[in-house]
Amino acid sequence: MKFDRNTVLGFLILAALFFGYFYYTNKEQSAYRKKKLQEQAKNDSIRLAKKPVEDSIAKVQDSIIKVTNPAVLFGEADTAEKLLTLQNELAKFTFSNKGGQIKKVELKNFKGQDSLPVKMTAGDFDGISYTINTGTSALQKTAETGSLFFSAGDTVTLADGTKKISFTLTPLDSSGRSITHEFVIKPNEYLVDFTIKMTGADNLLNQGTMNLTWKYAAAQQESDISYEKQNTQVGYVKDGSFDYHTIARKSSRVFDESVNWIGIRQRFFYGILIAKNNFSFGAMEWTIPPDTAKTVVNSTANMKLTVPAGSASEVSFSMYYGPSDYHILKKYGMKFEKLINLGQGPYQFVRPINKFLVLPIFDLFNNLTKNPGLAIVLLTLIIRLLISPLTYKSYLSGAKMKALRPEISKLKEKLGDDRQALSMEQMKLFREAGVNPLGGCIPALLQIPIFFALFSFFNSEPALRGAEFLWANDLAAYDDPIKFGFHIPLLGSHLSLFNILACATSFLISWYSMSMTPDQSNPVLKYMPYIFPVFLLFFFNRLPSGLTWYYTVSNLITLALQFVIQNYIIDHNKILAKIEENRKKPKTKSKWQERLEQVQEQQKKMKEAQQRNRR
Repeated sequence: MKFDRNTVLGFLILAALFFGYFYYTNKEQSAYRKKKLQEQAKNDSIRLAKKPVEDSIAKVQDSIIKVTNPAVLFGEADTAEKLLTLQNELAKFTFSNKGGQIKKVELKNFKGQDSLPVKMTAGDFDGISYTINTGTSALQKTAETGSLFFSAGDTVTLADGTKKISFTLTPLDSSGRSITHEFVIKPNEYLVDFTIKMTGADNLLNQGTMNLTWKYAAAQQESDISYEKQNTQVGYVKDGSFDYHTIARKSSRVFDESVNWIGIRQRFFYGILIAKNNFSFGAMEWTIPPDTAKTVVNSTANMKLTVPAGSASEVSFSMYYGPSDYHILKKYGMKFEKLINLGQGPYQFVRPINKFLVLPIFDLFNNLTKNPGLAIVLLTLIIRLLISPLTYKSYLSGAKMKALRPEISKLKEKLGDDRQALSMEQMKLFREAGVNPLGGCIPALLQIPIFFALFSFFNSEPALRGAEFLWANDLAAYDDPIKFGFHIPLLGSHLSLFNILACATSFLISWYSMSMTPDQSNPVLKYMPYIFPVFLLFFFNRLPSGLTWYYTVSNLITLALQFVIQNYIIDHNKILAKIEENRKKPKTKSKWQERLEQVQEQQKKMKEAQQRNRR
């Protein structure tokens, strides 16, 4: 990649895109947190003011509850929580008779920060509940099923390894009403089928509508929780169309359309609730707790469903608690995989590159080597091979510019500090020699989509999580062998060694490239290639070590290609001969060249007129 004026322009555009993206993201996140802290402080003051009144009300309610407690009217007399466990090859599911629901999910193939299996939906906040009528005609009451105690049935294992467990809720009266929660766990699946069977649904629900609440707290799973929050999103499919929100940019979403599923995706894990017959409407809101809470986001969804009319009814759901693996999610055919950031928003254009190029190649080499670090090396080699025609054109353009360096130097000596005249003469020289000054810039700009595609890929690929390579303990997180013990603005409290290598090799590329291009009189253009690696030192320090390892390998390949192509492939004598041959051909100017020369000529005349007036 040649660092002539146009190449530097390409780098400036690239740097501006990245800086703008992260500045905007961090600004939005900071503003959102500040707003939430202000709201929390306000709510705390209101709650403290109301506390004396609430205490007196609670004393009165205690006596009433003894008579009207839903757990007494509807459910087991024994109100002790009991846990039951089912598991398959991928996960261990713990169920509770309180609410007849999933209490905890442990993923066997993934380790948390405590080196134990990753736990999802494991806190007191989590749960699924809906409102039912619990009382008799004389004493009508409602309750949330999440607070009622079900009777657990026996576990059934089918011939194919599928496991079923059910929980039943029956009233203590003779109304004949009942509720059964049935869960089905299939072999090698993270997806759990959840069916609610009701007898007397017309009495249990008002107007055939189920008001369901799903609470989900996404627990911290990665070492850098702030980076995990930055990469956490809420997703859903409404009216058949997928949409999403980054948690820092919004705090709620109202659904007035039919919704098939709602979910929370962290960097590498996903919690999803699916209504097989769709939610009719509802709302979802979420809050971002302080980092000390070790929770990425708390979400609450209040959704409504229309239950089929009749005394006996069934409502079918599914729940997914597992990795945000593109291949696993894609097979369900419900657009779950669209929430994986292989290219989103303004960077949607790079998603096909990841889907059809980067992801298949990485999977192939990772399966062969069983080592993600080596797979990255092989992925880099393939990508550099595919873009080698662009690389060659860039180096060839640089070689042509180098061949013209003596003549450009003569023009500088002749014209001195008259930059406008120098620019006009250089354009004439390039046209006569048949050299396109944009020849080194265009190939570099065409590689920018690959840069963004890889940036998204290395932030979302589960195979990198926990993968050790060289001194890195986790290729999905930054490597930090150098710790400062204090925080440095823009850099952090550590220094990534892969980052140092990536920046050092970038500096070597800049130095080598500048030695092969004409001297720049403009100090900005002259020193920008050396400033860019310093900028990367700060920008890359918190990024996944898999990404900085990729750029280290890519830079080493670039240095090798530059040396080989410049010294053994490109024939500089032939380039000089071709330039001389081009000079003999009749020249035709493009409309753009004509307009440019006209503008330059007008500017020259204006400058000469200003100089005469000064005299």
